[in-house]
Amino acid sequence: MLTDTTAAPAYSPDQEAPLAVVRAADRAYRLSLRALLVALTMLVIAGLVSATRGAAGLPVSGVVSALLDALPGVRVDSGLTTSQEAILWSIRLPRTALSMLVGAALGMAGAAYQGVFRNPLADPYLLGVSAGAGLGAVLALGFDLDLSFGPFSAVPAAAFAGALLAVSGSALIARGSFSSAATLLLSGVAMAALFSAAQTYALQQLDETRAREALSWLFGQLTTHGWDQVLLLLPYVGLSGVVLLAYARHLDVLRLGDDEAKALGLKPARTRLIVIIAATLMTAAAVSVSGLIAFVGLVVPHVVRMLTSHSYRVILPLAGVLGGAFLASVDVGARTLVAPAELPVGVITAFVGAPFFAFVLWRRGAPR
Repeated sequence: MLTDTTAAPAYSPDQEAPLAVVRAADRAYRLSLRALLVALTMLVIAGLVSATRGAAGLPVSGVVSALLDALPGVRVDSGLTTSQEAILWSIRLPRTALSMLVGAALGMAGAAYQGVFRNPLADPYLLGVSAGAGLGAVLALGFDLDLSFGPFSAVPAAAFAGALLAVSGSALIARGSFSSAATLLLSGVAMAALFSAAQTYALQQLDETRAREALSWLFGQLTTHGWDQVLLLLPYVGLSGVVLLAYARHLDVLRLGDDEAKALGLKPARTRLIVIIAATLMTAAAVSVSGLIAFVGLVVPHVVRMLTSHSYRVILPLAGVLGGAFLASVDVGARTLVAPAELPVGVITAFVGAPFFAFVLWRRGAPR
């Protein structure tokens, strides 16, 4: 009996999936387009509320008119006074943009880490980013270390360097093996414990004033000095976000497992390396300007996954948009709940995120 001995060509993640998967993907995309429109609407509303609410309230119509007036070829009288214009363009809009960028960075990085490790409990701080950044910031704030370089001032530079050092330590412990998600995960736990211990020791050496300042940073803050921090963060979020979106399909393939991914032509170790580098750079840059803001990168991807799809081609962009909308909304609460004082943003995200995540875990564990 004659048989066809011609070898079938190997599949790659960029080739067409089986018909059933394609149909499922089409349904997911139709749903994701509607979800994206809703998410963008939420982002616009959150941005508008953030720009108008605060110690000095601004009229919504005036803010909208001022934004339209800034467009090329459009002339609209905003009706805002000179002081209101200064508040809008020098304080409110930079802070709103910063909160959206930080939220988008944490949301996308959290989704990327969950895809790389195939673990819904993964978050952007998994490999020790938060502990490393916290140690760097405490050292810079408490001991006047001037580690500034390029556009980074002392504290952001120290936090950025500490975050990258911690992740590099995790990779070193794992011997650079990105083929094993479990090894990287345990390495991150070890580095986080080490840097957290060093951070605690450093805090104990500070006087009361400097310790309070360091704790304020550790709890998360979105204070801005004009547009400098926004311009500092934007390239990292933009470039890293493009890389993560380009590898979204690869993350979908990784969901099948390493052996199946290799059979489809994917190199799991290489994919993990690229995605982890992009997500880590994005997270380190966000943390360096905002401090440690918990639960955004953990909860937001879960919400997207529950409401839309399990495909990372859907989860990643929606996690970025909803992360920005969520953190902008939280920042409004931080500025207004105890006005004229201000709550740490990380405290509010923990109050909101922890009960929600506990509820999600309770539902997953409930008998069916």
